[in-house]
Amino acid sequence: MDTDRTNVILREGFLVKRGHLVHNWKARWFVLMPDKLLYYKYEGGQKDSCQRGKILLKDCVITSPFLEYENRPLVFKLQTENGVDHFLEACSREERDDWAGDIMAAVNKLRAAEGGKATNQPDPAGSHLHNINLSKVLDSMYDVHSGIKMSNHVEQGSTYSNCFSGSAVVDWLVFMQLALTRVEARTLASALLEEGFLRTIGLKSVEAYRTAGLSEQFMDDSTALYSFSDSLKKRGSVKAEKSLSAVELSGKVIKRGYLLKQGHRRKNWKVRLFVLRSQPSYLHYYDPTKDDISPVGGFSLRGCLVSSLQDNGVPSGVKGNIQGNLFKIITQSDTHYFIQAPTEQQKMDWIEAIREHT
Repeated sequence: MDTDRTNVILREGFLVKRGHLVHNWKARWFVLMPDKLLYYKYEGGQKDSCQRGKILLKDCVITSPFLEYENRPLVFKLQTENGVDHFLEACSREERDDWAGDIMAAVNKLRAAEGGKATNQPDPAGSHLHNINLSKVLDSMYDVHSGIKMSNHVEQGSTYSNCFSGSAVVDWLVFMQLALTRVEARTLASALLEEGFLRTIGLKSVEAYRTAGLSEQFMDDSTALYSFSDSLKKRGSVKAEKSLSAVELSGKVIKRGYLLKQGHRRKNWKVRLFVLRSQPSYLHYYDPTKDDISPVGGFSLRGCLVSSLQDNGVPSGVKGNIQGNLFKIITQSDTHYFIQAPTEQQKMDWIEAIREHT
């Protein structure tokens, strides 16, 4: 392959990677090129000049979604030609699917250049839903070991226990190869809903069920909630409870992404998963290296001031050899948050989104 072409950057951004020897999770900056995936460490708010690792894409096999980590539903797996597994986690379902799609396209181009056949592409004519046994699908979903995982979810200020999201169902059906595509999985889930094997939980899924056509009754959405029918509730019944933290986390997710945040005490920079919600408007941040699904911090956006910081020099209050693309949020209680985006465009997108909800 031509050297200039192999040095082209196809995609770059933060992903969380599982270690090979010690199975902990670390945020790394990934750069996708036509024949390889490089990753770097961020130190003190700046990307290392030396790469930490390289994944050769020739004959790689991509599994997306990869659902064997219960508290990490956004993982996908790369298996190299030599059988080495790499587990990578994105910040959202859309980001996961985009990364997996771009990597898959690069692998297929390498294979085509060598005269091979592209893989991992679903065959539109290969749908097998007309032969599917819904009772067997339900039994597989309900299996306590390999079935879909039930957990607590928040909607409209209420916490619902023992349920799952629509996107989690679609992910599981694709991962278990009971459906070839997300569209197929949604159709299959709609059939399970129509037959009474699944039921809607919360306002969003109830409204979709009442108003949508048969094939669109089930929502491929992380905020639309479902559970098994009452006849199968021995794995746990759905309960709704109100709490202050539940209200904070009940808003509609507007934006998600990995950003660097400066600590308040030590002033060190760490990658955090930021989630912007509306109604009520809150910005929460999570530690992507931990399996804990609760935020490590957050604040109401009501009365907040957000501003872009110039890249010519280090602003007052900022420590470290920063990369740039800084912005600052001042809360109503006069707490200052210094945040660094991966790119100038992402910085402006976040500032605009936050301003719309202050």
